[in-house]
Amino acid sequence: MPTQIDYSGSELELFATAANWKGYWGEIVSPYLVGQVLEVGAGLGANTQALVSTAPWTAWTCLEPDPNLCRHMADALASLPEAGRITITNGLVADLPRQPVFDAALYLDTLEHIANDRAEIGLLDQLLRPGAHLIVLAPAHQFLFSPFDTAIGHHRRYERRSLTAAIPSCYQRIRLAYIDSLGLLLSLGNRLLLRQSTPSEAQIRFWDQAVVPVSRRLDRLTGYRVGKSLLGIWRKPAEHRDNEGQ
Repeated sequence: MPTQIDYSGSELELFATAANWKGYWGEIVSPYLVGQVLEVGAGLGANTQALVSTAPWTAWTCLEPDPNLCRHMADALASLPEAGRITITNGLVADLPRQPVFDAALYLDTLEHIANDRAEIGLLDQLLRPGAHLIVLAPAHQFLFSPFDTAIGHHRRYERRSLTAAIPSCYQRIRLAYIDSLGLLLSLGNRLLLRQSTPSEAQIRFWDQAVVPVSRRLDRLTGYRVGKSLLGIWRKPAEHRDNEGQ
């Protein structure tokens, strides 16, 4: 029986319409989404909708432990032209058969919700084919940890070192970049001044429409060394011993 978890966070609906943000990181990760793709913690399917029309995949599995979110996701994805190649699975990585069937795996604002991230990636490793890509998008910088992080169930925010430590040492790092440099200032303001547990719709709209486009330009100028989010892409080696480095 699959593991079922009722997700108590309220941010999924707020960020679902952040089209500029999804377009920004989506442009970076799409070329790596080939073959059989696993999206862990797919939520409402908003990221799925943003990616499936831009990447060269053949089959897409949305894995989500909350059955209510699975139902909402099924409704949201049903009208997509690609719907026939998308599978929605209720459960966790630990519930999946231990067979290497996936060519890419996505943790999009998901890994920070998992208490033991190293163990999680160790389980995932058994599901990835040699040469598969692992993609992680996560909130950056523990000093930015705020009541909002607590409210939506984050265990941590990541630095380059802490995210790297969760990945098998034999994986080849393709990219590890901080993104949304201007958004970092907004997050710092919330951490020090506003201390909000949930941003408003107006704040999300302003960030997505006014801040993200500027960050896309600034991030290039800063060499992707500054940002409120951390984006990592790794490649599993062609010859691999399971869980090496874990």
